[in-house]
Amino acid sequence: MEGLSVKDVSFTYITTEKPALQGLSLQAAPGDMVAVCGRTGSGKSTLLRLCKPEMAPRGQRTGEIRLDGVSVDDLPARERARRIGYVAQRPEQQIVTDKVWHELAFGAESIGMPAEEIRRRIAETAGFLGITAWMDRDTASLSGGQKQLLNLASVLVTGPDLLLLDEPTAQLDPVAAADLLDLLARIHREYSMTILICEHRLQQLLPLCDRLLLLDEGRLIADDTPARAIAALPDASPLWAGMPAAARIQRALLPEENETALTVRDGQRILRRFACTQPALPPEDPAAREPAVEWKRVTVRYTRNGPPVLREMSLTLYRGESLCLLGANGCGKSTVLHTAAGLVPVCGGQVLLDGKPLRKYSRQELFSENIAVLPQDPQTLFLYDTVRQELEACGADAAALPYDLTPLYPRHPYDLSGGEQQLLALAKALAAKPRVLLLDEPTKGLDAATRDAIVAILRRLQAQGLTLMTVTHDPETAALLADRCALLFGGEVVSQQAPRVFFPSNRFYTTAACRIAHGYYQGVATVRDVVELCRRNGKKEAAP
Repeated sequence: MEGLSVKDVSFTYITTEKPALQGLSLQAAPGDMVAVCGRTGSGKSTLLRLCKPEMAPRGQRTGEIRLDGVSVDDLPARERARRIGYVAQRPEQQIVTDKVWHELAFGAESIGMPAEEIRRRIAETAGFLGITAWMDRDTASLSGGQKQLLNLASVLVTGPDLLLLDEPTAQLDPVAAADLLDLLARIHREYSMTILICEHRLQQLLPLCDRLLLLDEGRLIADDTPARAIAALPDASPLWAGMPAAARIQRALLPEENETALTVRDGQRILRRFACTQPALPPEDPAAREPAVEWKRVTVRYTRNGPPVLREMSLTLYRGESLCLLGANGCGKSTVLHTAAGLVPVCGGQVLLDGKPLRKYSRQELFSENIAVLPQDPQTLFLYDTVRQELEACGADAAALPYDLTPLYPRHPYDLSGGEQQLLALAKALAAKPRVLLLDEPTKGLDAATRDAIVAILRRLQAQGLTLMTVTHDPETAALLADRCALLFGGEVVSQQAPRVFFPSNRFYTTAACRIAHGYYQGVATVRDVVELCRRNGKKEAAP
């Protein structure tokens, strides 16, 4: 067996002239687990989709993609469906049936597998993944993490030789994301399956992988072990922002080290070389502010007799602050945002805007210079064929935007990268001149450098007086963006503190920098915090 071979592959979408992939060549041996990393729009998803012809985008491709020496285009359709598994970024878009057991059987039935073998494989796969209790559940009732696990299970039932995963943790909370990556590591370890995974969350993924591929504008710029590929990155590379926290701390403090740090344990070895005479940074001291939005004992149900999504929840968003809301998939974070915008009715309690009950605002009054919402999927806001038309239709003033979109004016909104779509959607939201901006996963699926750029833009808007409330699954985003973080559980807010208190107090909803600093430094939330404390304390004196 030869595994996956990609040789001199270039690809150009029919809607663009610039190639998405340029002369790409790589080899994944049988049993390799390979991470594919790059900035948003660098060609990662294009590469994976070309490896499974059924998912291939429309455009012009040159070069060869072979599986065990045979072109993937020449494999019979049934054999291709069995041998090449694909798990997409958005779990709900891959589910096609109403029941869990139907979903597990669907792929196997489609390739003509005998009924007895299907039952056996479903039983084995469900037992291996620990989902036997779900068999009779409606697929619509599953959480985001459960849906993604079901997608993986339905692919594994067919027994693929090659497993392709396109940002499978993008919509998962930190706990569900860690569980999924641990499961992939177990599949790789115990079944020696060849796995290609595109991801922006590299902290937990890279220590599990045999190789790391780095893409930049469709070109392969590194193909090596994770440690060696990271070590070869220049300091100025935008990819650095997404590398594991330990590697970033090492590059900032001990650039002369030969072996690249990847794990929390590696990071703590670095901290042992520094003194702890000043063990903490000063806590954030937010200024007193007036309430902007208040949730007072709010209860929400989506069905009359169903369980409450929000259960007498109380929370205050203060004027001019940036509040980040975290919690597990399905805990009601987006519902909180929707109640503030009047998009979801409350069945108990009330929501106040500037001290006035939300129900007393007309919709025109509410969305004119008061509140704007940036939804999870920015494409739901796009109505026209070009970026210029989108901005002109909503009356956006290009000169007043905190960033320049004019180079994108001729392009169709759907042809933009994920980060560009977020910036266009943000421009449309800002056109309403809101005082309160509600953001639902604004950095989902974005590379770390693009995430940091959007965070910087939002911080500048906040400095100009805009009030921000952001739902996010990414603790790193919250640590950079928030003045205050709140954790939602069981329909209630169970914790709300400044980032340097919130993240060190948590074990799972926390940042890698906090995990590395645990037991050494206190009151830190980001890599920058850890580096600053290490520099303040200085290296320990060598023993005589």
